[in-house]
Amino acid sequence: MKLSRRRLIQTAGIAAMATPTPSAASMPEPRFEGATTPKLCLGIGDGGGAAPGATANEEASARRIKQLGVDYALSGGGRIPWEEAQLKAQMDRVKSYGLTIGNLMIAGFNNAIYARPGRDEEIEKVIASIHAAGKVGLPVVEYNWYAHRAMEGYFEEPGRNGAGWTGFDYERMKDLPPLEQEGAHTLEEMWTNIAYFLKKVVPEAEKAGVRLALHPNDPPAPMSRGSQQIMGSVDGWKRLIDIVKSPSNGITFDCGVTKEMGQDPVDVCRHFASRDRINHVHFRNVKVKKPYERYSEVFIDEGENNMFAVMRELVKQKYSRLIYPEHPRGIDYDRERANFRSQYPGGGGYAAFAFNVGYARAMMQAALTA
Repeated sequence: MKLSRRRLIQTAGIAAMATPTPSAASMPEPRFEGATTPKLCLGIGDGGGAAPGATANEEASARRIKQLGVDYALSGGGRIPWEEAQLKAQMDRVKSYGLTIGNLMIAGFNNAIYARPGRDEEIEKVIASIHAAGKVGLPVVEYNWYAHRAMEGYFEEPGRNGAGWTGFDYERMKDLPPLEQEGAHTLEEMWTNIAYFLKKVVPEAEKAGVRLALHPNDPPAPMSRGSQQIMGSVDGWKRLIDIVKSPSNGITFDCGVTKEMGQDPVDVCRHFASRDRINHVHFRNVKVKKPYERYSEVFIDEGENNMFAVMRELVKQKYSRLIYPEHPRGIDYDRERANFRSQYPGGGGYAAFAFNVGYARAMMQAALTA
């Protein structure tokens, strides 16, 4: 019996639906992080169950982090000088939870920041800490170099359906006087101080196989309690990596801060990643009313940054270290948890981090398989 033309078309359509093409049948690799891809991370306490900075319920927090598919963590390294045994115990403990620490924040060298008596002793402690980090295989040590951090300009703003945003308004703090323990410092003072630091520390970091990541000024206020900020502009970031030219002298690339300064995060990412000077990444979104002075930290999916374009550039440049989808927004579910306390006004907790991780992983998978 002859088949009608219509019947043939119907039969072909059914066969096509039953036998999908390979590209439609399964998602291509890589689906998750590997040796040559970026790696999503969370802070060891971001899994909830304890107030920020608390060590209680660390294992429970790590379990929740692992349930999101995150295998890497960051944390603080404690008082300097770090010791090899102390770092190994910390990394082994976290490893027992199934997480790998890929970045520790170092602090405790204000005399070096302000060029006060005792700075050489503090720098020696930093160098000893970096040597210890290298011995235990810690790849990145992150740090700050604030004359003063302009957190007095933060406030909570209402976001979508009552969720919390973190707003910044320079008008709230621009006339605040210097603090006695900090003083007031010019750009050139701060550049002189950090150049002294880097010229001593970076060669030792190279020997140890450790990369340093300086976080940008956030907020990038023009003046903060009488002090100018060396990492409050992209030109400052560029000047930093030229002081000592080494992969060990790099930055934390924060696409949120980049947009806060009115800059194009993709162009800025390309500049630093192509020179192998991005040693850590913060992945978040903002809405800007006035660069440097008035902006809102918003949900990762609703800001002005093209987050996929940023992720695609990181992948294109073969960036393979950690990406932290930070600054979760304040949502009711987190706020209703017992003992909840956010790090910033309008900030959130584990549930909001889960949203950030899911969004960031979608961006990564799309970028890796494009």
